Amino acid sequence: MPKISVLNMQGSQVSETELSDAVFGIEPNKTAMHTMVVNYLANQRQGTQSTLTRTEVSGGGRKPWRQKGTGHARQGSTRAPQWTHGGIALGPKPRSYRFTVNRKLKRLAMKSALSSKVLENNLIVVDSIKTEEFKTKTMVSMLKAIGAEGSKALIVMPEVDEKVIKSAANIPGVKTALVNTINVYDILNYDKFIVAQDAVAKIEEVYA
Repeated sequence: MPKISVLNMQGSQVSETELSDAVFGIEPNKTAMHTMVVNYLANQRQGTQSTLTRTEVSGGGRKPWRQKGTGHARQGSTRAPQWTHGGIALGPKPRSYRFTVNRKLKRLAMKSALSSKVLENNLIVVDSIKTEEFKTKTMVSMLKAIGAEGSKALIVMPEVDEKVIKSAANIPGVKTALVNTINVYDILNYDKFIVAQDAVAKIEEVYA
């Protein structure tokens, strides 16, 4: 089992904890992680783009000139795609980009993402992430003390703590999340994965 230091908010080591090999110690599967990132980004797309076809553009009801004898190519409408102000041929229409990924691949991708953070030494365990008041300065000080200042950081909490969430909200490149809301895209997108010790136990309980 990989061992990792547990820090406090002042950056001092207070203990060590063993991480589960089944969650934090597997060989990262790049294909699974890539699939989940594509899935996440596809599911974020609204799919509301729309263009007008020749049947939806106003005008063009009359044949522009007679069929034969003009020297022009035959035309049936001034709203055909080849005309200026004509309809769009094969343009986008509202659609859903969503697709589903099976549960086994989701779990593999999540464990791969978590294990990759351990391999890169970008997983930081903090014994308890708390603040007595709504104060951004407290969170900035913690990030500096644990060596995550200036990096994109994902702070994972075991449960909702409004003071921590709002204190970190104004810090550029920092996001807070709960154990049940983390996803592969966020884990890979942020440089540092900062997790409360209680949250580690919950992650292992869910994915082990």
